[in-house]
Amino acid sequence: MTAIALVAHDAQKDDLVAWVGRHIAVLGAATLFATGTTGKRVLEAFPTLELTPLKSGPLGGDQQIGAMIAEGRLDMLIFFVDPLTPMPHDVDVKALMRLAIVYDLPMALNGATADRLMRTG
Repeated sequence: MTAIALVAHDAQKDDLVAWVGRHIAVLGAATLFATGTTGKRVLEAFPTLELTPLKSGPLGGDQQIGAMIAEGRLDMLIFFVDPLTPMPHDVDVKALMRLAIVYDLPMALNGATADRLMRTG
């Protein structure tokens, strides 16, 4: 089963929830993990998904996902980034993206790329 991590900055959470809805057939067959608030929002919209919420990103959720990447437990990272808002935990975000690159994990930072990953899987 495919393991996918879902993360979204605050201004992108609505977009990520809508994206999940468009790909519910594929995501419903996957094992999902998400940072705290993102996971809560996705589960509120789609309560039947198999999704494990982790800690909020700034409170350690980014590191939890980073550890999963390093341990080879994820197949994909979907991270809807808000490029226009400064993030107080920007170093955590950069570390997470760096791990995805180091471990050659497919990573989408916007909806168009995430759509493409769903098609090529």
